[in-house]
Formats: sequence, structure tokens, C-alpha cells
Amino acid sequence: MKNILVTGGAGFIGSAFVRYMVQAYPHYTVVVFDKLTYAGNLDNLLPVHDAPNYRFERGDIAEAPTVRRVLEQYQIDAIVNFAAESHVDRSILNSHAFLETDVIGVYVLLEQARQLGIKRFHQVSTDEVYGWIAEGAFKETDPLQPNNPYSAAKASGEMLVRAYHVTHGMHTTVTRGSNTYGPYQYPEKMMPLFITEAIDDRPLPVYGDGKQVRDWLYVDDHARAIDLVLHRGAPGEVYNVGGENEQHNIDVTRRLLRLLGKPETLIRHVADRPGHDRRYAVDCSKIKALGWQRNDDFESLLAQTVAWYQHNAWWWRKIKTGEYLEYYKQQYAQRLAEAKS
Repeated sequence: MKNILVTGGAGFIGSAFVRYMVQAYPHYTVVVFDKLTYAGNLDNLLPVHDAPNYRFERGDIAEAPTVRRVLEQYQIDAIVNFAAESHVDRSILNSHAFLETDVIGVYVLLEQARQLGIKRFHQVSTDEVYGWIAEGAFKETDPLQPNNPYSAAKASGEMLVRAYHVTHGMHTTVTRGSNTYGPYQYPEKMMPLFITEAIDDRPLPVYGDGKQVRDWLYVDDHARAIDLVLHRGAPGEVYNVGGENEQHNIDVTRRLLRLLGKPETLIRHVADRPGHDRRYAVDCSKIKALGWQRNDDFESLLAQTVAWYQHNAWWWRKIKTGEYLEYYKQQYAQRLAEAKS
């Protein structure tokens, strides 16, 4: 591999992967292809903006002619697909965009890759495709049972990737990542939402009783896992990537408040979202066998994450305007009005 196309590379996890790859592989050309929708942000890529092996192209993965042009122009020989509509709450409000990007877009990428004989195709997926599990942890061979439009669309994209491997012999791999956190995360997701709202002494809308369990994975660990699978993963295989760090949402919320020196009276228990998965957990034995290890110091990484948002208000304050405020009002205004502290 010499020329890698990173679709969705201006998003949260995608940009972390790009920043990592540009530095780790100076002999590779890393081309970011991003539509720059609301969560795509070129500020995420400022640390590598002047790197000689970084390129940027704006485009939609669902538009075949544009995809084809970029693949040919840069002689791409590997694709890593992060491009996705990725927020469950938004998928419940409006599912159409999720099907366009997470299903049709994946098909377009696969078909263009097949036609051009591109060597590697890696699909970045989510542990949410499994649904939720009361005890134990999901293995890669467990059935997919997505419970919301977002995870259903991601599962559909995965099935297309599998089909292109089986039918056309393409070298494909998939990673299913757990809840990821860290710098540059769009503040609709729980951690950056709660951190930035608490900084401004605004109420934190905790869904239901807050006892939902999530497995928290630091973004740099996630990026390294994808790099490892891209280079060493077996064709047609799927790899779980988890933080092995299960936490109740309410406990994480309280930790964030303590780190910020803010009172727990900011917590508001609001009406839960429909079909809210109760617990996620994945078995990571398979990727560990490839040599992956995670940083297990959650407390330290959480503190670093909080500090980053405290010191980089320039990044998130300009995001939390316009469209963001309209979404926030639609999602939380009524819930907060009826909330219990």
C-alpha cells in the first residue's frame, strides 16, 4: 500500500486515524475524502494540514463519478471507510441520510474499488450492530441484531462488504468499535455534549435512569486498531475493537462533573430514547491475537479529554450554533422541560 483513501477522514475517529497515519507512515500518501457535512470539520486535520503526504478532496461517497475520479487521480490502492451518518438520535429523527451514506455510499465505494482492482478495503463499523447483551460479550461470529436505524444501516453496509469479498474475492476487512471518546468529537455525543454543557453550567440530559452500560475506547487506541487490521487482518474477517472498560452512563457523567468542578445538580434525568440499547460489550481476543493492546488508564484519559475541551473552546463554541442549536432544541427541549433532577 502506498496511497490510502480515508473516507470520512474529517470526522472524529477518521481524523484521529489520519493524524496517526500521516505521522506513522511518511512514505504513504493519505488522501482524505469527506463531504464535510455537519460533523466533518477541517479543523480536525489542522495538525497535519502542512504534511507533505496529506491531501484533501471534498466529495460524497454516494456519487460514483467523483469517487472514481479521486481513486484514479491518486492511484489509490487501499480504502478505509469511516464515512457515515453516525448518531443514533439523529437516525431516529430522520433515517434517510443514514441509508444514503451508510448503505448506498458503501456500495458505491465497493463497486468502484472492484472495477479498479483496488487491493484493500476496510470498513469501519460499530459494536451496535449486535444489539445489546445482558451478560458476557459479543464475539465476531454472533448474529447481528441492530435495534435502531443507525445500527441497521451500518449492519447493511457490513453485509455488502462481506458480499463483495465472497462474490468478487476482494480483500476486505471490518472492525466493530465500541463507544469511542477523546478530542475533536462532535458535541452531539455524550461525552463532549456533557463536558461543553457543564462548562457553561447548563443542564445535562441523561437518558432514563442513566444505567445504560457502554464500553469506552480511547480514540487513539481505536485508530491504531484499524491500522493493524488494515495491514495484518485476514481477508474477509471481522474484528471487534473494545475498550474493555464498561461504565454506566450516569457514573461517567458524575466523573466528568467532578473533573470540571461542577455540581451534580446539573444532571437532569430525561425521557429515554426509543429502543435504547441497555448494554454493549465485545470480546477482543481476535484483534489481540494480531498484537493490539489498548491503554487501560481510563481515569487519566478521561481527564485528558476533559482538559482538551476546556483548553480548546475555539474548536467547539463555533460548532454549537445554527444547525446544532436547532438539533439540540428538537432533541432535548421538551425532555428537559419535563425532566427530573
